[in-house]
Parts: sequence; structure tokens; C-alpha cells
Amino acid sequence: MSVANPGQSQSSSTQAVTALVLGILGVVCCGLLAPIAWYLGNQEQKAIREGRSAAAGEGLAKAAVILGVIGTVLLALSIVWIFFWGGMAILQGIANH
Repeated sequence: MSVANPGQSQSSSTQAVTALVLGILGVVCCGLLAPIAWYLGNQEQKAIREGRSAAAGEGLAKAAVILGVIGTVLLALSIVWIFFWGGMAILQGIANH
């Protein structure tokens, strides 16, 4: 029979940690991971609110959502930037032809 100590803290879920790692990677190097981190962070926050997951991961899930949003915005801006400059290159090629 095992009894948890009252001073013992709960560990955060693996999904919260995974979402945080994906959020960091999404902002730092691979923007395609940011929307996944956003989604997983939201799912983990929902699981915490419904009591299906440990409340200890709430901060990690919130950080993952924030990083996921930032990374997704950066990804969208970079896609717009690429299309803008690609379009400008095509127009310049047409004008110089």
C-alpha cells in the first residue's frame, strides 16, 4: 500500500513537456512545429481543466501555447515574405524580358 506524501508535488504530463519542447523548436529553428505546439498546449490545458491531467503542467502548457502562437505568427510572416519577394522576382523577370 503506497500513500503519497502531502508535501510531494505532482509531475507535469508528458504532453505538456512535449508541447513546450515543440514550441521552443517552433520559435527557434523549425516554424512548422509551432502550430503543433499551439494545438497540443491547448489540448493539455483543456485536459487540466477537465481533471484528466495533472495541474502541475498548467504553466508548461500555457508557455507552449504562447510559444506556439508566436512561432505560428513568425511562420505566417515568413511565408508572406517569401511570396512577396518571389512575386517581386517574377515581376522583375517579366519586366527585364
